[in-house]
Amino acid sequence: MFDFLIDGFGVALTPLNLGLAFLGAVLGTLFGALPGIGPINGIAILMPLAYTLGLPAESALILLAGVYTGAEYGGRMSSILLNVPGDAGAVMTTLDGHPLAKKGLAGPALGLSAVSSFVGATIAIIGLTLFAPLLAEVAVMFGPAEFFALMIFAFASMSVMMGKDPIKTAIGAVLGVMIAMVGVDSGTGVLRYTFGMAELYDGIDFVVMIIGLFAISEILLMLEHANRNDANDEIPPLGRVMVSLKEVLYCKWTMLRCGLIGFIVGVLPGTGASVAGAVAYTTEKRISDKDGTFGTGDMRGLAAPEAANNASAAGSFVPMLTLGIPGSGTTAVLLGALMLYNITPGPMMFSERPEVAGGLIASLYIGNVVLLALNLPLAGLFAKVLTIPRWVLVPGIAILAFTGVYQLHSDLMAIYLMLIIGVFGYLLRKLGFSLAPVILGYVLGGLMEDNLRRALSISGGDVGILWQSGISLGLWIAAALLLVLPWLLPKLLFRKSLDGA
Repeated sequence: MFDFLIDGFGVALTPLNLGLAFLGAVLGTLFGALPGIGPINGIAILMPLAYTLGLPAESALILLAGVYTGAEYGGRMSSILLNVPGDAGAVMTTLDGHPLAKKGLAGPALGLSAVSSFVGATIAIIGLTLFAPLLAEVAVMFGPAEFFALMIFAFASMSVMMGKDPIKTAIGAVLGVMIAMVGVDSGTGVLRYTFGMAELYDGIDFVVMIIGLFAISEILLMLEHANRNDANDEIPPLGRVMVSLKEVLYCKWTMLRCGLIGFIVGVLPGTGASVAGAVAYTTEKRISDKDGTFGTGDMRGLAAPEAANNASAAGSFVPMLTLGIPGSGTTAVLLGALMLYNITPGPMMFSERPEVAGGLIASLYIGNVVLLALNLPLAGLFAKVLTIPRWVLVPGIAILAFTGVYQLHSDLMAIYLMLIIGVFGYLLRKLGFSLAPVILGYVLGGLMEDNLRRALSISGGDVGILWQSGISLGLWIAAALLLVLPWLLPKLLFRKSLDGA
């Protein structure tokens, strides 16, 4: 295990990869600080550029992973200073972060959030280092039936834990699966959802899908709210940014507890930082909020979601690297980046492409230290990004989106398709749908179909193979419990309260 990590540092410490880790951390913090941009849009915009520049797979992944972790750091800025979450994972940060800024503690709040993010991410990266190689060894025993059951578990986990409305989450995932079905059926040669258009025979390209669904829909939302001045609100004075040792020690148990919670939630397929932040905040409130100060500017209420968000981001790499299952919407995009390089994520990647897996894990250690060093002294400089007007921001994002897709395909049809998907994503967001289940359904749909075909081919069409082994049966049972328990527990608790009365 330690030899694997040492080899990884040998990859991550090359001058090119060090520079890319630093660049990813800076760009990620900037993307995260801008409300509505977040890690998914940042990665979606940079992914085709990294590929067309000819970066090796490990270097591209180090850059994009740096953007991911950096955006989790940067998302706190607008949450604390403007009460506007930088992304979905920073929603819980507003509850105590902005009240602290109103009390004149904006600087210490930013400093504490950086330290909490560092602690949470460190816990999760250590967990990733210890458990990913071990889980990869177990995952080698997975056959097509086990992987199909794992996909079902991922969909069940996503439906229950992602978003406020499980029905809309499930519908979004089904839409994603339907989009993944577009093109020629590899098994039978039948055309599916192509509407007679030859350009759709190869399916919808991942980069076109990602940039259209996230970047273009975000541009349309920005244009809709062009008259708003959310990004131009007056930033409160920061004062001192360096958090005191006393303030850090006051929150030490909160950071450790919530870092562990964030890692556990992040490992579950299809959850993400928003779920981790909510679970950590509510758990910490029950444990520590004896005086009812949470929600009024309590340092622990700020440290809890920040530690959990960043721990979840690192934890979501565990299922991606070991099982080929994205742990969050952002790792689904990173999964697509691996596919661009014809790398199949999963247990064999640790033996077949150790420079990619090891270099990525080692770069997370380096990037975490870089982010703390950047975000403590330079928080005031990064906060200036919040003053960028929309008339500069929208064209800039549009240029990067169009350039990235055209560089990759050199085809106007790809541009038109990107715009159509962007309008579709915009309509979904207006109807209250989260886009993360759509992209997870898109990524998992193709994998699920392939493994179902292989399993049925092995068994000669006998569906019993899908739950024949102990592993697949356990995953089916876990998926069923995930779907049933959220509906059953409230009724049982209500009946128990009636019996007690």
